[in-house]
Amino acid sequence: MSLHLKQTEGRSELQQRLDAELRAKAAERARQDAERPDGVDDSMFIKNTKQTTSLSWVWALIATVAMIIFATFVYVTSFA
Repeated sequence: MSLHLKQTEGRSELQQRLDAELRAKAAERARQDAERPDGVDDSMFIKNTKQTTSLSWVWALIATVAMIIFATFVYVTSFA
């Protein structure tokens, strides 16, 4: 069962205090998230990594050709 309140009835002091606390927590969380745009506290996961070389386009080309060959193989064998 639920308790229905009239719109003219005000909120209790406890409800007002809880609402204020939740709003303060939400504002604090939003402020902290704005400080960390990537959502990461520590960037140690980047340590010992390297940037992509200038030959990355070759790997993309190899992957594309491999997908085309695979798709062609599936298409040809599906009618056999």
